[in-house]
Amino acid sequence: MDEDPICVYSGSVIDVLARVGVGEQAVRSTLTRMVNRGLLLRQRQGRRMYFGLTPLATQILEDGRRRIWETSAVNDDWDGTWTLLGFSLPESWQRQRHDLRSRLTWAGFGPLYNGLWIAPGPVDVTGVITELDLSAYVKVFHARADEATDARLMVRDTWDLDSLAARYADFTRCWSNHPDAGTGDAMATRLRLVSEWLGIIRTDPRLPEQHLPPNWPARQAEETFHRVAARTEAPARLMASAMLDTVPLNAP
Repeated sequence: MDEDPICVYSGSVIDVLARVGVGEQAVRSTLTRMVNRGLLLRQRQGRRMYFGLTPLATQILEDGRRRIWETSAVNDDWDGTWTLLGFSLPESWQRQRHDLRSRLTWAGFGPLYNGLWIAPGPVDVTGVITELDLSAYVKVFHARADEATDARLMVRDTWDLDSLAARYADFTRCWSNHPDAGTGDAMATRLRLVSEWLGIIRTDPRLPEQHLPPNWPARQAEETFHRVAARTEAPARLMASAMLDTVPLNAP
């Protein structure tokens, strides 16, 4: 069920993030940068400043919610196709190049060559290209690999699977023996848990299982994530309800 949009008091954001070791100045600087990038909007209430989500931020968070909570870490239903995306941007467009590469990585792409990126399955990047205003500089194709192409070698050359596997294994070791949520700070635990999990899956292209090394550790890590998340959800929500000072978002 959709909830009415709200704004959160900056002091509440500072207090919550302090629980995971983020300093006040860092929080304030980040809030300002997010406003400047069109991700947050300010709303004054008396002497207090509140921050709410813009439509762009809401879209990004919804995409992240699906990836974190609904999408498996391993691609079990690959149809044998690949999405190829070629781009050529002016040398001076450093920010646009960085933004495009970041969004492509999140969408499961990896650099086959410098200006040619590839992702497993049919990936719709129309929204990304339009949002970044790069339609004139990007070309997208959907194809199957020829028999002459060693797909396993291509995958190993495009993605650093050893590093990714190590991150999944470290996550499992760190969180598999975590105490029950009720014995500690459930909010801080959940913030660290989701942040660390997001940091891993945002670089995981969700490759087809047949192209992954044996005993791929993503499934065990994913089970660990959901187990700890389930234990922390209720107490973290209670803490958030008690700590966050919110007001309704004014209509534009």
